[in-house]
Amino acid sequence: MSLPRIWRTAAAFLAAIAVAMGAVAAHLPIERFGLPEGRDIVREAVQMQMWHALALLALGVGLRTPSRLQALAGCMMLPGIMLFCGALYVTAFSGHHLGSVAPTGGSLLILSWIVLGVGFLARHG
Repeated sequence: MSLPRIWRTAAAFLAAIAVAMGAVAAHLPIERFGLPEGRDIVREAVQMQMWHALALLALGVGLRTPSRLQALAGCMMLPGIMLFCGALYVTAFSGHHLGSVAPTGGSLLILSWIVLGVGFLARHG
């Protein structure tokens, strides 16, 4: 399976999960969250997940043959989403922080955007 196809497929599932988690955040009684601010944490995770799902979709649709840097950026974005948003979901529902998981995922997301930008600068045409 090609990278663009993997990105498109992952984006679709990530977006579906983001919508479902948004519904959970909107309708779950506050007592079911692990923290008083759990609902807000889930909403932040949903927002980050959806924006990055759309970015992966754009990469999958727009880059039929990504450069090495563009491929690296997309491949960094996927685990970044899962680590960052996953850690936020766990924290929101359990009340327990997973140490450096969210910052690692967030760092991957930031780096993926930087690498993507450099990849676009370096690519001819």
